Amino acid sequence: MATFVLVPGADGSAWYWHLVVPELRAGGHDVVSLDLPAQDSADLDTLADAIAGAASEAVAEAGREGRESGPLILVAQSLAGFSAPLVCARMHVDRMVLVNAMVPRPGETAGEWWEATGQPAARLARAEADGRRGPDAEFDLRTDFFHDVPPAVTEEAFAAAPGGPPSAVFAQPWPLEKWPDVPTRFVQGTEDRFFPLEFQRRVVRERLGLDVEELPGGHLLALSRPRELAAALMREA
Repeated sequence: MATFVLVPGADGSAWYWHLVVPELRAGGHDVVSLDLPAQDSADLDTLADAIAGAASEAVAEAGREGRESGPLILVAQSLAGFSAPLVCARMHVDRMVLVNAMVPRPGETAGEWWEATGQPAARLARAEADGRRGPDAEFDLRTDFFHDVPPAVTEEAFAAAPGGPPSAVFAQPWPLEKWPDVPTRFVQGTEDRFFPLEFQRRVVRERLGLDVEELPGGHLLALSRPRELAAALMREA
């Protein structure tokens, strides 16, 4: 049994993981997901404090119930690649899994990451390879993120109050001197239109020295392929 801490991406909503949570619990694991702080002044450290607090409470709750909490596995989606690693400086983390995530370099802001990695050009090249050119190639939330998410789940997402990351998250330089000394895996959707597969293979190899683990699906794997993603997460739990 493990304790999974599921960190959402840019929208900051625990709802993103709502289809994965029951899959992990059915496998006998403890799971915690959380809504990230939304105030505009919340920076990477604020988010990391919130994640560490939720993780610590999950471990404490297991102790109060007389259970072993098992290894703590931190799972970070997309933009959470900037905040989740900071948790490793705040508490013991056994393993980390990045899912379609941004991988920062020391001193780099999340606002600088896009041009530094070449993401805009990679996204546009993928759009054109798919036959979307001109105005059709411009970023669109449904086209780039929800293209493989079931319609009912998509409509539920769009019916919710719009969320978004605090601006401070994009302004704070990544404060760690190097990637945490924690075993790390990288899971990537092969049909991700926002962070295309070949782009991620290059960035992850250059910045982490890792190969990506491929799963069918787009950028929002927890919504489009929850069972497959849960199975991948449990592979080493």
